[in-house]
Amino acid sequence: MDSIEFSVETAIEAAEALQKTLAQRTHRKKVMGQEVIRPGQLGEALRLPAIIAKLRSKQARRREEGLDDFQSLWPTLSPTTHEKVLGEMDWYDPRALDWDDKRSNRRPTPPES
Repeated sequence: MDSIEFSVETAIEAAEALQKTLAQRTHRKKVMGQEVIRPGQLGEALRLPAIIAKLRSKQARRREEGLDDFQSLWPTLSPTTHEKVLGEMDWYDPRALDWDDKRSNRRPTPPES
């Protein structure tokens, strides 16, 4: 799944999953002498809310801009982040599955007579 072609709908799903994945990252900060755990801000730094807003726009031109922005962002993410986002979306590579996995879409070997 190295080269993924996104449509507007799949890009929205992936962007939302990415935003959720990045928000799960936390960091510790001291506020008035107490340690506070804060959610990650990387999604905002990558302008994910703006990209999602463009993808959900009623104007086709803005949706295409959002799609271009997301497709530019996707290759810059780490392989670990790719795996987490695709896992969040329930996407998988059928070639990487075991024969016994129901999702592999492979027919079982016929039983021996």
